[in-house]
Amino acid sequence: MVGIFMHTLLEQLTHGMPTQHTILPLDKQHNLDPYPLKPRLTFKANGTFKLTIFSDLHFGENPWDVWGPEQDANSTRVMKRVLGDERPDYVYVYGAISPISDMLFSREFSVLNGDLITGENTFKENATTLIDQIVKPLNDIEVPFSSSHGNHDNQANISHVDEILREQSVAPLSYTRMGPKGVGGEGGPGNYWVPIYRTKTDLAPVLILWFFDSRGGFSPGANSTRLPDWVDVSVADWIESETKIMDEAWGPAEKRGALAFVHIPPFIAQELQPGIDSKKDPGLNADLLEGLGSVQATTDPTSLGKDAIFWDALNKYIKNLHALISGHDHGNEWCVREPIKDVIFCFDKHSGYGGYTGDDWGYGVRNLLFTSPDPNKGVETWIRLEEGETRAHITLNRQYGYGHYLVETKFSGPEMGRKSIIHFYST
Repeated sequence: MVGIFMHTLLEQLTHGMPTQHTILPLDKQHNLDPYPLKPRLTFKANGTFKLTIFSDLHFGENPWDVWGPEQDANSTRVMKRVLGDERPDYVYVYGAISPISDMLFSREFSVLNGDLITGENTFKENATTLIDQIVKPLNDIEVPFSSSHGNHDNQANISHVDEILREQSVAPLSYTRMGPKGVGGEGGPGNYWVPIYRTKTDLAPVLILWFFDSRGGFSPGANSTRLPDWVDVSVADWIESETKIMDEAWGPAEKRGALAFVHIPPFIAQELQPGIDSKKDPGLNADLLEGLGSVQATTDPTSLGKDAIFWDALNKYIKNLHALISGHDHGNEWCVREPIKDVIFCFDKHSGYGGYTGDDWGYGVRNLLFTSPDPNKGVETWIRLEEGETRAHITLNRQYGYGHYLVETKFSGPEMGRKSIIHFYST
């Protein structure tokens, strides 16, 4: 597995490691690339990089009824329309006789942020084939992407491992992988990172996308038992060791930006919600984070606080973190600054017709646009709905959360030719 291969390389690099911030020789920097056989992901020539996040697709509900497959068809329609409308100009260079590792992708990147499948309704013999349906719109237009997984992806007939292996086998541009052996705990293999470079020839990335596995759901098999619903404590040590190796290979972390994804939100989101200000923190806020399982480490009341070790490590070791982004709670799409760690937390947008919903919640995605590879520059983000309406346009920067924004919602769609511009003003 790529994850195990990467772990071996990193273990080799830690022996005789130079002092902090010393730049490693070129050969060892190259070995730090976890995707030697995939196209290198870069910013576009104009200095931008765009991500589109699909969350909580929930394919596979009630396949024995008419409405189940209809929901999957509707979710596929959402994906195709959004990808078609939001796809920016990009450079896609194939070397006619070059190996795939020399290809360049300066285009948008998609993220599938958990609960790809409603595993409770799947059958063992065909559960993973739902992955084929999910990734087909991405494969069709050759968009590189990564996935995280949620509690509904761990059930008696499906697991995070099953979904990752299937995705890797049917999606050539999937950057999803499993972390090293021993990292992630039971049911949580999907802890990894993806480097984004300024240009094809740069030795060090300017942006790291981090993916964490919040587990939850049930173990596979006939004697299925409940799994922990928080990022395992082993991930904290892994974050520390990975960031140390990055610093020693590429220089100080302050030179790189970071963005993190985890399906189930950390417990802190529950404490942040009562202070949401719709003017300062725009976006749907219809899902109260009160019930069991609404945030990490709450399905079992005795587990309260067990996500804190991950939360502390995330904020201590990952520098220039633009935001941590979660799904799971379908009725929320806000961003807010957490004052103690001074980090921004955001919700995705419920994308799939599967899973629960509410009146006028709608279906859509969260877009993120990096307007510069400079890690100190803000990141624009907004919610785009299925029919083209956009809302909650903000900039994730050092000022966000300390001022108010006047948010203007406009309609955009293919008949308008281009995505409309959302104006925002800090007051």
